Amino acid sequence: MSQPRIGAVIRAVGVSLLATALCVGQLGTATADDLPAPIPVERPSFEEMLAAFDGGALTGRWFVEVDGNPQVKGGSAAAAKKAQDKAVAAAKAAGATVTVNRSYSSLWNGVTVKADLASAKKLASTAGVKGVYPVVTVTRPALDAAVPNIDTARGMTGADVANNELGFTGKGIKVGIIDSGIDYNHPDLGGSGINDQTADFPGERVAYGWDFVGDDYDAGGTDPAVTTPRPDAYPDDCMGHGSHVAGIVGADGEVTGVAPEVTFGAYRVFGCGENASSDTDVILQAMERAHADGMDVINMSLGASFETWPTYPTAVVADRLVDAGVVVVVSQGNEGTAGTFSSGAPAVAKKVISVGSVDNLEYMANYVTSAAGTEFPFMGATGAPDPTGGETLTLVAADPVLACEPVPDAAGPGLALLISRGTCSFHEKTLNAQNAGYEAALIYNNTSGVINMTVEGDTEITIPAVSLLQTDGAALAAEIVAGGGSTMIEFSAEPKRFPNPTGGYQSDFSSYGLAADLTLNPDVSAPGGSIYSTYPLEKGGHTTMGGTSMSAPHVAGAAALLLEARGDLAPLEVRKLLTNTADPFTWGLLGDDGYLEPVHRQGGGLIDIPQALTTATSVSPQKISLGEGEAGPVTTTITVSNSSAEAVTYQLGVANGIATGGATDAISFYAAYADVEFTANSVTVPAGGTATVQVRIGEDFGEDGIIYGGWVTLTSDADQLVIPFAGLSGDYQALTALEFAATAFVDGEDLFPAEPFHTYSMVGNDVPYVALYLAYPVSNLYIDVYKAKADGTKGAKVHSNFINYAETLELGRLGDIATIAWDGTYQGNNGKNGKVRRVDNGSYVLELRVLKALGDPSNPAHWETMALDPVTIAYGDGADTGTGNGPKPKK
Repeated sequence: MSQPRIGAVIRAVGVSLLATALCVGQLGTATADDLPAPIPVERPSFEEMLAAFDGGALTGRWFVEVDGNPQVKGGSAAAAKKAQDKAVAAAKAAGATVTVNRSYSSLWNGVTVKADLASAKKLASTAGVKGVYPVVTVTRPALDAAVPNIDTARGMTGADVANNELGFTGKGIKVGIIDSGIDYNHPDLGGSGINDQTADFPGERVAYGWDFVGDDYDAGGTDPAVTTPRPDAYPDDCMGHGSHVAGIVGADGEVTGVAPEVTFGAYRVFGCGENASSDTDVILQAMERAHADGMDVINMSLGASFETWPTYPTAVVADRLVDAGVVVVVSQGNEGTAGTFSSGAPAVAKKVISVGSVDNLEYMANYVTSAAGTEFPFMGATGAPDPTGGETLTLVAADPVLACEPVPDAAGPGLALLISRGTCSFHEKTLNAQNAGYEAALIYNNTSGVINMTVEGDTEITIPAVSLLQTDGAALAAEIVAGGGSTMIEFSAEPKRFPNPTGGYQSDFSSYGLAADLTLNPDVSAPGGSIYSTYPLEKGGHTTMGGTSMSAPHVAGAAALLLEARGDLAPLEVRKLLTNTADPFTWGLLGDDGYLEPVHRQGGGLIDIPQALTTATSVSPQKISLGEGEAGPVTTTITVSNSSAEAVTYQLGVANGIATGGATDAISFYAAYADVEFTANSVTVPAGGTATVQVRIGEDFGEDGIIYGGWVTLTSDADQLVIPFAGLSGDYQALTALEFAATAFVDGEDLFPAEPFHTYSMVGNDVPYVALYLAYPVSNLYIDVYKAKADGTKGAKVHSNFINYAETLELGRLGDIATIAWDGTYQGNNGKNGKVRRVDNGSYVLELRVLKALGDPSNPAHWETMALDPVTIAYGDGADTGTGNGPKPKK
């Protein structure tokens, strides 16, 4: 039997740890004298991080993978069912309480179950079980609020040329959208224009699909009325996200998508709620159904953030879809401000096309006109009312400018307050303006780019709050000074088009790689920041959204055009062509200085659809993942294939991207460049033939943990092709993964650090919580249980053959603090003994052990261990002592 795995009950507390620093990096062959000095980074305290605790985790649901192949790998449904039944029966015989929820056999062999942690441990140690993974919640991706024009985005990728000049529209290609459904009544998507769920489906454009969840579904809820899926045959979209995505792929009407004649499959995994979430169990069902319906391309503008190991079930199934001939396109994720290793599953799958986001060149926005007649575009804020068009106010500056402390009262009615971004939350700034009697808050950026602002908080915001560009805020501040302390502003009644100052640069929300196993991702980038597309008819028919959710369907549409043009292309060939022909682009933080965006954020670059359709050359490998530098330089054979009737000569070269280093959640940037050597300076490829050349890539930075990379370039008289490459300098296992951990306790709805020997009754939420933060992914995490000595240090094991409480394999880095609740139980070493016992009253020390990512379990240097402060257990009435050896509740 293969090594069992079990996901610990881990939940993230929603606290951002993120900050970014620009460093004067002089590593290896780097020259970066003109990079700015570091920006100071101050991480929140442990107490501040815990302050956002809002209740217990969503627990008790697990993927259970069993021995044997799924059907797509040559297995049979009957054999899979037999293996599943046998494993579940064995676990039950060992005392596990397990309820099977769903069975899978097409793309993955296993079941999802409802089980408590003790039963999940028994499952993990049961013969025939390959692994146990937690079912995780997948939130609807956060969206940008700007309003641009999709035509601009089509021009950025050449989709307009592909449609209008080359004549490719995606006709005959089936594209599955796994999302919130599609409004198949929408005329741009083939509908009649009549809002009727039972009409127009199946139709000529939206011809396939299924609703897996129902209108009210929210996997993150607590009421069974919303957590219970209610499937039906009509995948109509009442939320909007899926319709927007579908429009980018293939709308044909007021909006024109990338491939306006594709046939859609709509697979609905989200309910109607704006903040409703789905889960990976439901998503796995949708993936199987899309395959059964014969989709050629599947778009997944969703994912589980920070789930960066490619062994997670949705990533495994995505790769098996590719093996079965399906092009799978996945958004890289919207956690860019969280730093590196911030993508998720299934984007980290080995064979999918993962897509980062580039900002659109233009956007439409409402604006204010100042007394000087200058127009300043603004963006509204989530959680605040919109300004009234035509309203005139007097604008004054905040004192202090940050408005993080109470500001002086407004001197009279009709005043608006100009505030700078920084130091405290947008909600706090706006609330201070509101409390002081101002009628609007205008917050301008303290760096380049548009702010996607929310002012939601415990206290309702009742005044308009809008965000401005950094330069526009400075100009308004200058007008206020010139006007003796104020200037008049008027809010526009209608939006107009403005140049996007970050157009063509990586969107600030676009997630960084690498994957936990150091595979380079994303693969490519596409427009995703500020895209105008279709929306449900009942919500207005069209709107603007932004996110990697919007960049992925650009690539899904491009894949459809390639399949139409070259019907014999395999999925990996589609990915290779889109990557080879992509165009690396400039780093937006210093846009005028010529640096290129980190390769582990843009991949090959911005897709170039016409070149992908017309090039006669392809290059292998599609990308080069160098791994860690400790092993030395990596030599790779590059194979160039030429399908044209003439020989072609390519000059070999390298372009370098900016490197990142420092803390994963507070990254620094370096001009740190790889050492690259070729066996020849050029390669000539005969007509209809292939040629090879070798490239040797390494680094000698003298520092661990720098993520560096760039592009091998092949340049001819006619075109340029690229192979992106990336690696991590030095020793991956030398990096500190377990940044901190401590015991904590719940008081009401808040979580607080616990003093040594804090007493827990083990009733309800009154149990010890282990709060931890992982700065890097890990291959294993264990919580072991020891008796506490009088001085609070670790004593003897709780039992000579029993030690572990929780264990998990392949856990990604954490975006926020996570908590693991200890229920007083412990199990056999390494899960080999199926028995689970409970401690007696007394004091204990919980010790965390993590095996660093890709570490050698037999190497002590690859482990990190941290013993926590002692806890005291004193079971109270109503405590669940189960069948272990702890005391029974008092009667």
